[in-house]
Amino acid sequence: MFLFPASQFSTLFSALFSHYRRHPLQLLALALMIMLATMLWTGVNHLTTQARASLGQSEQAVAARSQLERIDGQALTVADFVTLRRAGLCVTPWLEVERPGQGGRLVGVDPLAAGCFAQAAPAGSNNSPEPIDSPESSKGPAPAWVPVLNGEPFIDISEAVALAQNVAPGKVSLSLLIVPPEPASALPADYRMTGFSLGPDTGELGDSFLLNLDALGFLVLLITALLLRSVYQLGIAQRRDSFALLQRFGVMPSAINQVLLVEILLLALLSVVPGVWLGRLLAGTVSGGFGQALDSLFDTPLYASQSENWLTPIATMMAIVLLVCLAQNVRALLLRSAAMLPFALPAKFLTGFGVRPWPWLAMPLAAAGLLMALMAQSLPLVFFAVALVFAATGIAAPFTIAALSATLARKTQEPLARWRHTELGVMARRLALPLVALQFALAMVLAVQALVTVFEATFDEWLGQRLAADYFIEVPAGASADAAAQWLAAQPELAQSGDWHQVVSGVAQLPAAADPKMNDPKVADSKIGRKAQSVDLLALGPVGPLLTMWSLQASDDQPWQGFAAGEGVMVNEQLARRYPLAVGDTLVLTLANTRLELPVLAIYADYGRPAGEVLVNIELLPDEFVPAFESFSISTGASDMTTITDGLQRLWQVESVRVRDNKRIRELADAVFDQTFLLTRAMTFVTLVLAAVALLIMGWVFFSTRAWYFRLLQVWGLTKRQVLAQLGQLALTLTLSITLLALPLGVWLTWVLVHRINPLAFGWSLPMAIYPGFWLQLGVVSVLIGLSITLLMRSQLGGSGPKPVSAASLRGDER
Repeated sequence: MFLFPASQFSTLFSALFSHYRRHPLQLLALALMIMLATMLWTGVNHLTTQARASLGQSEQAVAARSQLERIDGQALTVADFVTLRRAGLCVTPWLEVERPGQGGRLVGVDPLAAGCFAQAAPAGSNNSPEPIDSPESSKGPAPAWVPVLNGEPFIDISEAVALAQNVAPGKVSLSLLIVPPEPASALPADYRMTGFSLGPDTGELGDSFLLNLDALGFLVLLITALLLRSVYQLGIAQRRDSFALLQRFGVMPSAINQVLLVEILLLALLSVVPGVWLGRLLAGTVSGGFGQALDSLFDTPLYASQSENWLTPIATMMAIVLLVCLAQNVRALLLRSAAMLPFALPAKFLTGFGVRPWPWLAMPLAAAGLLMALMAQSLPLVFFAVALVFAATGIAAPFTIAALSATLARKTQEPLARWRHTELGVMARRLALPLVALQFALAMVLAVQALVTVFEATFDEWLGQRLAADYFIEVPAGASADAAAQWLAAQPELAQSGDWHQVVSGVAQLPAAADPKMNDPKVADSKIGRKAQSVDLLALGPVGPLLTMWSLQASDDQPWQGFAAGEGVMVNEQLARRYPLAVGDTLVLTLANTRLELPVLAIYADYGRPAGEVLVNIELLPDEFVPAFESFSISTGASDMTTITDGLQRLWQVESVRVRDNKRIRELADAVFDQTFLLTRAMTFVTLVLAAVALLIMGWVFFSTRAWYFRLLQVWGLTKRQVLAQLGQLALTLTLSITLLALPLGVWLTWVLVHRINPLAFGWSLPMAIYPGFWLQLGVVSVLIGLSITLLMRSQLGGSGPKPVSAASLRGDER
């Protein structure tokens, strides 16, 4: 309830709001910052929430289940479903369709056909085959599936079929899920069972990627909060005399606070609602590329959202705006409440002697953050360490500029230079929040730019290795890959160039960790892991130029010669970090029923997924090994490729051979990569623009409040042009100083991203690189901000007027 009648409230509200009629730029700045921050955070939160929900729903529905495939490798059709149902098998269709024009996947399910899953034996029982790519299968049987069709992404299969008619064939996928029959021989001879899972192995990678986006969104909120706080506090400082005048007319301070609360509530509501709408629009714009990136790079499909939740982002942003803008009132209330408590005595003691502990917190916070970032072994601790370092630099930056300015002022003899240095210290203290916000924004943009550039170069090099062959030929189900390998080896062109090799993928087992108390030193000393685990296996052969061009992170003197002779294996970086493994260590593998003990010859990069992988010579595969997938990588001309495909068709006695053009795959991968970081680039760019505009507004307003002091320079004999030149030097020094302080923070943040967060989140690291050319671009941005402030100040130097109310009036003027 208000402490005064409604008629008086409107009058008081009009009187207080008149400040923004005199200073519309401040009102516009507040509204734009709230709206842009809401847009960025809502867009990121919507995409990450949708992706997590999609992953959780899909895995809950089909975790560790089985699907059917045709032995002849042909695509499944409705006729296959009818045949299997008539045979008495519990089969249900799973039809995935990409929603045209809106992004996200929809899943068509037949509730009647899926009803048998609720009563049938759950997948993963003793009679069901273990999914090839699913180490989760060892966790026990999955619960029976009771389908719940309460909205997207699950729709009736008839609707999915109708949608499938309007999309490209490559964007439609039909699977037949099955409860394994008892006995297993009940399965028709034309079909086989394989594992069906939407990627529990890569869920860790997808979650880590989304966690990094959440951290970036939180940093955006932090920067925006600092900017909002600075702009709002400047307005409160300018209105201080107005508040005092109203109190002389009998208005209680509590009434003024209530009106200010209503004012900020209305402003927040009018800014947050369109911000949420713009955030949804942003998420919808990039959801197609974002979903394609998750699916292609991280094996995490992005399904359609089930609901449009507007309440959460609106409530979150409203709470942040109120907390930031009214923090001073809350602080005053807490201090008054704590004044009577015993622990308030030390604070009173320090305040009485003029001790301000904040600057001295920077050193211990920075030391703790740097040490924790170096030693932490979990992502939350690394993020906490980053927060500590950011807090330390945020505390230290304004005081550092002020201290250096005071030192220079004492050492210089020129009056104008001394005045500039002293005035710079005043501005560094009074514009601390927007300066720190710009420092954070510059550091974040610098780090993200370096990360994206490094990843782009590294990813491009890695794709060049993995897609070195011009063509990729898939071996049809039931066809002989060995016979094809012998035929390819006999072709003159391929025998001369050696630009081909066979690829066999499957699963190998790493045994449990050895007991150090065991007597066998070879077993006790081998670094083979901490627990029994399945790892991906990639068998290659023969070794040719397409393989030897790989760049290895670590290796012995002649790794490929030893690999070709079957004298060792290679492991990817993820597996090497997880165990850990180094070149020369012995790795024990179990392939089918064959145990192999081989040294690690090299460690290679394997970006895009967290799974461990072992590379072996194809000659080491035992006869009983059952591959999950077989293919050939071949580099040859288009005309020669036609001859090869025709020969393989005759050899395999099939109507067609599936050939993949790796050049097109490379182009698609590059496009997916660009889409992956589209949202990140947009966030960093808009955040930098937001911080720059806020500092521009704050600098101009603050310079304007001190125009009375600047006019004194004309009284001392300087012309207007000379005064403007002095202000230009002052503004440029201020913006360039904070840019210089942002550079070490940005370089350190880059190191954290590539050497700490990436290995912990993804299992692989990136090379550390800096780009001084981009530093110059940030310097140009700072110069433009300083020059803009100078040009805006030009109109403030004309004429004369009384001394204005300044932000310094909160704690007394500084001259």
